[in-house]
Amino acid sequence: MAITLYALKPRFQALLRPVVRGMAGSGVTANQVTVAAAAGSVALGTVLAVWGAGRPVLFAMLPLWLMLRMGLNAIDGMLAREFGQKSRLGALLNELGDVVSDAALYLPFALLAPFGAGWVAVVVVLAVTGELAGVLGQTIGADRRYDGPLGKSDRALAFGALGLWAAVAPMPAALVWTMPALAALAAWTIVNRVRRALAAAGEGS
Repeated sequence: MAITLYALKPRFQALLRPVVRGMAGSGVTANQVTVAAAAGSVALGTVLAVWGAGRPVLFAMLPLWLMLRMGLNAIDGMLAREFGQKSRLGALLNELGDVVSDAALYLPFALLAPFGAGWVAVVVVLAVTGELAGVLGQTIGADRRYDGPLGKSDRALAFGALGLWAAVAPMPAALVWTMPALAALAAWTIVNRVRRALAAAGEGS
């Protein structure tokens, strides 16, 4: 069984519940939180793409933002489920916001040595494909799949750690294998999600 940080989500939500209650009482909506998370990700990704290569210290903002974004992603879901804010628009914004945010935040690594632009692009494409595979489970009668080993939270941990490293010290040439390794894990994630969606739908693998 491929383990993912997604399994820790219930505990994380329990910690956030008082904050969510306060936001709901103040009139904050799930869709507003979703859009804010995506907009913030695109803004930071733009900063890193334009200035990050010359000022790697800027990548220190990435792990901080990824932690905040994880919280925002949990908050929008809790607002939707627990405060009657579910909507078709919200479901679309949630999925689209995630893939746009991931692409915006991870593509700037293409400008950092020793990562190659090609491999960073492959990781991003496979990550997006993995989210698509997770969503497509619903079209065959299964649930939305979040199987690992490289789900959204796991990617955030990996790229957040790399961003922190880039900010505080030169990255050794040996890390050139990082992106191929992440690509392999992302491909494995796609296979897991497809197989388990088929199994959940009663069609086997």
